[in-house]
Amino acid sequence: MRTPEEESPESGVAESRSAGVVTAPAKPKRWYTRAEQPDNVRQQPGVWPEPGRGYAEGAQVDEVRQQPGVWPEPGRGYAEGAQVDEVRQQPGVWPEPGRRYGERAQSDEVRPQSSARPERYRHDLDGLRGIAIALVVVFHIWLGRVSGGVDVFLVLSGFFFTGSLLRRAESTGTVALAATARRLGRRLLPALVFVLAVVAVATVLIRPYTQWTEAAAQTLASLLYYQNWYLALSWSDYLAADPSVSPLQHLWSMSVQGQFYLVALVGIALLVAVVRRFGRASALRPTVAVVLGALAVVSFLYAARGVQLHQGWNYYDSLARGWELLAGALLAVLAPKLMVPRLFRVLFAVIGAIVVLSCGWLTDGANEFPGPAALIPVGAAVALILSGAGLPTGAQPLPNRLLAAAPMVRLGELAYALYLWHWPILIFVLAERGTPTAGIEAGLAVLAISFALAYLTHRFVEEPLRAGAGASRSGYRRRAGRIVAAVGATVLAVAVGAQVVSRILPPQPVAYLDPVRYPGAEALAAGAAVPRAKMRPTVFEAPADAAYPSREKCIADWDTRDVITCTYGDADAEHTIAVVGSSHAEHWVPALDVLAREHGFRITVYLKMGCPLTVAAEPMYKGEAIPDCRDWSAEVIDRLGVDRPQWVFTTGTRPRDRTGDETPTDYLEVWSRLAEHGLNVLAVRDTPWLRRDGIRYRAIDCLAQNADGVACGMPRVEALDEVNPAAEPAASFPNVFPLDLTDAVCTPEVCPVIEGNILVYHDEHHLTASYSRSLAPELGRQLAPILGWW
Repeated sequence: MRTPEEESPESGVAESRSAGVVTAPAKPKRWYTRAEQPDNVRQQPGVWPEPGRGYAEGAQVDEVRQQPGVWPEPGRGYAEGAQVDEVRQQPGVWPEPGRRYGERAQSDEVRPQSSARPERYRHDLDGLRGIAIALVVVFHIWLGRVSGGVDVFLVLSGFFFTGSLLRRAESTGTVALAATARRLGRRLLPALVFVLAVVAVATVLIRPYTQWTEAAAQTLASLLYYQNWYLALSWSDYLAADPSVSPLQHLWSMSVQGQFYLVALVGIALLVAVVRRFGRASALRPTVAVVLGALAVVSFLYAARGVQLHQGWNYYDSLARGWELLAGALLAVLAPKLMVPRLFRVLFAVIGAIVVLSCGWLTDGANEFPGPAALIPVGAAVALILSGAGLPTGAQPLPNRLLAAAPMVRLGELAYALYLWHWPILIFVLAERGTPTAGIEAGLAVLAISFALAYLTHRFVEEPLRAGAGASRSGYRRRAGRIVAAVGATVLAVAVGAQVVSRILPPQPVAYLDPVRYPGAEALAAGAAVPRAKMRPTVFEAPADAAYPSREKCIADWDTRDVITCTYGDADAEHTIAVVGSSHAEHWVPALDVLAREHGFRITVYLKMGCPLTVAAEPMYKGEAIPDCRDWSAEVIDRLGVDRPQWVFTTGTRPRDRTGDETPTDYLEVWSRLAEHGLNVLAVRDTPWLRRDGIRYRAIDCLAQNADGVACGMPRVEALDEVNPAAEPAASFPNVFPLDLTDAVCTPEVCPVIEGNILVYHDEHHLTASYSRSLAPELGRQLAPILGWW
């Protein structure tokens, strides 16, 4: 990925890209004015003219480009193809050696060169950036793991951007907030806007319309750089790609980067103002170092704690990710002063390169980053930065020189666009194939398409709109700028419009359905007739037709440790059933509420998302540790022992990873703990989770593609075992009574998504409240002999 100041070296003077050097003549004593042009002096390409000789206004030998704002010493030449930036000067006038120009300064804006120790441009870090993003792409396509490449990139982003701000502050006395913000926009937004526009069009063309609103929300989050927070709120699974994942999910890292740029820009501007106010300009770097170091320590400790408490949130949290960027920023402050012995440079380079390449296999990044385990990729990036600090490319250790090779540098140039493109291409391909992995051939196709689009985006979108583009392309640059601005405004308007509409006209849950026209589960359980009627809830109503506790915030979310309780049914009744566990216990509440109002008992809920009642030392959800669940469960079990409900209603099974269902050993331990408190248990068999080849899918998405309820359902033999897995172990527990309503959800062959004119699922695996209510008669028939209350 490209950083906003990718052309910036570590300090004031760039390394010459030319191998040839000519002897420097004597320092000139004067400049030529505009009227003093002696002649059209032409010069050998790549060689700077002797002092005292000037170019006439129309004379052009070649486009010699140099680090922005820095003029080369007399007698030093650049190779004919060398291009860093095009510094313009008054025709016929050459500046004196040792003087530098601001990035956009003309001849009357001569600025003194920074006194910082000269450093060389780090071509090897361009290559490192390319390798890091290439690893991200390969791991996403074929391995389904986090590679650590993003963490390396974040370190480089902090290093380059902070270094550029400090150099500008030291040479000009200001970080130029407005100018820097414009450069950021020119470097980051054009490619991002282009990719977002293409993804939006592709989503409309090939994804079901039920996904369009969510796509618009994530497009807006990506464009405004808060995608990481959007994903954190939904705790999305970033472990691996599959068709159920958003094609924009990878842009969380761009949001973290953009937020850091904004904070760093304002923060360093404030520090510059403070040190200037007290007349201590030399204290800038020490002051920045202290502040960055303190923030990095706080962020690291926060991230380490987050891994233990709520890793799903922690992974996307900017505050937890901050220490990775701050590590690079702190290195940018200290690098010009560091003197690393040659032996340590070699060790740093070799170890750093090996770790960068192997990090994806050494750690489980999705479950451990950005906690202490992220020290591995961050440390490797820091080692490679230090190994080449202050040295020309030719004097750097071998790994750095390999990273500085032309192909690696070119890969680094394409890295930003490659990162933007690879994920949506992969997700769209997986969705079209209907498979959880790409395989070799499809993966190579994804890689080839991603590289082709990255090159075209870099060539025709990024480069023309970057500062310093050649005058010969100024017309194209203006046209491209207008097009990108128009596309960006359109994407923003459509995304905002979609969000406004969804807020004004949100989906509404279904309040009541006539049981004659909408028999639902009774069509299977009791053979009720099914008249012709429109399906309810509709695909637009379904997302809102969740169980009551979710609507009323009576279920603890991922990041809530507190036990939340609410009451349903007859609040004044003598008998109580406690509904305990995860959202899969929750979606039975509408059915129980119908029975409770009819037969006069109370329902008290103790619920937490993703947390079936457990006594496991390290409970997991979607492969991620959720230690909150362990502590929450322990407190709930103790509360139940005090509250003494007559019955505890909870799930007794869960689906296996691929096919069928099971009763985990942990559930049996929970039954034992409840028995110790003298509590009786109603262990209901979990309902099928919609999945094909291990891939989750939403019923409404399938139906939106013109399929029917049976075609969108699951074969019963794949969804569930032939016999309730809880039946056998429950026989050993006198206090446990298994319930199995599978025949009210599935036919003997298939578990459909529509039954009795009612949509069964509001997402991939939770019952709609409407269908849950239709299960009340069958649930009542099974509960009556157990409870003895009616």
